[in-house]
Amino acid sequence: MTNKYKKMESTIINRALKGEFVLIAEIGVNYYDIANKNNISPMEAAKLMIKEAKNVGIHAVKFQTYKANALAVKDSPSYWDTNEEVMTSQFELFKKFDKFSYNEYKELSNYCAELEIEFLSTAFDIDSADYLYNLMNIYKISSSDLTNLPFVEYIAKKGKPIILSVGASNKDEIDKTIEVIKANNNKPVALLHCVLEYPTTFEHANLNKIITLKEKYPDSIIGYSDHTKPDQNIDIIKTAYNLGAIIIEKHFTLDKSISGNDHYHAMDTQDANKIIKGIEFIRRIRGSYEIKCLESEVIARQNARRSLVSSVDIYSGEKITRDMLTFKRPGTGISPAETSLIIGKRAKIDIREDTILKFEMFE
Repeated sequence: MTNKYKKMESTIINRALKGEFVLIAEIGVNYYDIANKNNISPMEAAKLMIKEAKNVGIHAVKFQTYKANALAVKDSPSYWDTNEEVMTSQFELFKKFDKFSYNEYKELSNYCAELEIEFLSTAFDIDSADYLYNLMNIYKISSSDLTNLPFVEYIAKKGKPIILSVGASNKDEIDKTIEVIKANNNKPVALLHCVLEYPTTFEHANLNKIITLKEKYPDSIIGYSDHTKPDQNIDIIKTAYNLGAIIIEKHFTLDKSISGNDHYHAMDTQDANKIIKGIEFIRRIRGSYEIKCLESEVIARQNARRSLVSSVDIYSGEKITRDMLTFKRPGTGISPAETSLIIGKRAKIDIREDTILKFEMFE
């Protein structure tokens, strides 16, 4: 990725452009179920989830802003695993979770600012794209709207950085969408690999696509929006990061046992902690791209390498031949690579057998 952009206000973009890992908690609309479980208001639940995300070290929280009647027709079929979410109508499911509007998102945005965690919400219609403008520093476009080019253009003209999920898309579709964005917006674009399968089986995660996205779109930040159920060691996320996904977005809940919606494939605070600590460890062990002796290797380099050593007693004035030399540790004398510089020279002094040879010993 070419770092050609100026510093932005977005924590997500600032970190990503510096090559620093970003974890986005996709709260979505899960706060409605948390509210019901804890007998609190949806606003209290949303704030609770933001606070828990902040406490565990998550960098940004993301919601979903829509109205069911603007998103899906009434007989729109489901596309998720109905063993996990039993509702079979998109419209009916979305209708359950579309009560928040501008005032509520403004309150959440202000709360995030107080806690110093970035707020954003995926806009699914023109109205929400408009009123979210002053509430966040970056737009998120869902995979489902990747080919909704009039909407993509409308968001691009807002002039903010864009995160674009590319699930269920072919390359020509991605190319066209990026072309529309770039024609109307010169801010950074992040492309998130994702699989539109809820939940995504491990075998379908298709993480090698991250490598291809990095290769095909070198001017974009690359990330991964994950819909797999959290595995024990967070290997899916760690693998995605190692393949080049600098931004990770994952659904977030405070209770993975809640049925339906996006709880069943979400991370909780324990999972998020594993992700953050796991990536921190990976960053420590990955080190530098340079090919050179490390500072930590200097002593071993010196003592484990070999020097030219006299294999016999050598007397002053004697001409050095190959059979007078051997190679032994430590590497504090003449390197074996410089043997040719010694053969044929004469000794200035008497040299006992098994002596590490130095240049000053020879004429």
